[in-house]
Amino acid sequence: MSPSGAHSNKHEPVLPGKVGILVVNLGTPDAPRFWSVRRFLKEFLSDRRVVDLPRIIWWPILHFIILWFRPGRVAKNYAAIWNKERNEGPLKATTRTQAEKLAAWIRAGGLETHAPGPQSDEIFIAWAMRYGNPSISLGVAQLKEHGCGRILVLPLYPQYSAATTASVCDEVFVTLESMRWQPAVRIAPPYFNDPAYIDVLATSLRATLSRLDFVPEMILVSFHGIPKSYVAKGDPYLEQCTETWRLLREELGLSADRCPITFQSRFGQTEWLQPYTDATVKKLAREGVKSLVVITPGFSADCLETLFEIGVENRAIFKENGGKNFAVIPCLNDSELGMMVLYDLVEREINGWV
Repeated sequence: MSPSGAHSNKHEPVLPGKVGILVVNLGTPDAPRFWSVRRFLKEFLSDRRVVDLPRIIWWPILHFIILWFRPGRVAKNYAAIWNKERNEGPLKATTRTQAEKLAAWIRAGGLETHAPGPQSDEIFIAWAMRYGNPSISLGVAQLKEHGCGRILVLPLYPQYSAATTASVCDEVFVTLESMRWQPAVRIAPPYFNDPAYIDVLATSLRATLSRLDFVPEMILVSFHGIPKSYVAKGDPYLEQCTETWRLLREELGLSADRCPITFQSRFGQTEWLQPYTDATVKKLAREGVKSLVVITPGFSADCLETLFEIGVENRAIFKENGGKNFAVIPCLNDSELGMMVLYDLVEREINGWV
């Protein structure tokens, strides 16, 4: 107001604010040790999206059984794949690099935009883990501190499930509940049937196969499993996994017999999506399959489930039951091909904001 108390006719322009991109993956413990893994598992398994049992049933199981007996074994598994150079889990290291490469691409003019000024001044990238560190609340706070009035949340899950994508959304909006001023928010959709994603998966698979010293008799497509009851309640995860599998097979020209689908990482006593990966690997080896390749297109980055569960445990199952040659196709990670998928996704979803 002017000294006389009257409003001035001169106004500073109201800027629309920057665009923030929050890259999110599932998470990892801070260290491959009992108490770090226990904290991680407690946060993960306390999420109602992950375990939807009544709390009166689940709490005693979680706190008096799982959190005392499971962390020690899981810590040993993490230790076997730990990124010792960075002293962190491989999923965390890859997610950071994916965010850094996304920011570098934007600085280099990767986004097609008609807005004036350097793109790096208009867009800020943050990354987070749904469970563990850095948290989603920290990522949202960073975006707010950098003046982001619009946020694109990028969950790095190719297929949607309430236990993954919806849980990320929950945490983002719980964080926003405490903020008086809130940004506009978009959630990037799953990209399970995106032509670029399918093409990159097939290209990556062919490239790895060309470097092997054997020709696989079968290529197993393994997805993370969920309880069958979740699908019965309306979760579209199974449908989306099946579609990714079908499109990938068609791109490769493979039949369902030569390229079967399976589901891994089951937990607890309830029935999960089948066929199970470990049971299928064992069965194939006993039936005389000597050379097997596994690809895991439900994971955007290598983690405990791909590096240890498939690369160590299932490799051992295959060889112990008569198999000979076994290889795991790396996830897309922060490779040039993998980043192309993320660039396309961001450019499409950010349209109209820059």
